[in-house]
Amino acid sequence: MPVVTLKHLAAGIAEKQELPKKQVLELLDSFVESLTRNLKKGEKIRIPGLGIFVVAKRAARMGRNPATGEPIKIKASKKVRFRPAKDLKEAV
Repeated sequence: MPVVTLKHLAAGIAEKQELPKKQVLELLDSFVESLTRNLKKGEKIRIPGLGIFVVAKRAARMGRNPATGEPIKIKASKKVRFRPAKDLKEAV
């Protein structure tokens, strides 16, 4: 399965919009930085046509070491969750 990177996305956008690839890549980098910064603050990010990014908190819990079966404590953590928009779900 081929992997599409930020550079590939930038090249496609640059070609379609007739802009320099470097400029589009800088814009996409800024977008990712802004997304990260806002998620660190705990804010929900809604992008129409794409979906919603939100930080979910996972409580501390008990788990098991699969190799030994021994119980272990798993620390609380934060995870980024993504819920795709209806348009995106239907397109895929």
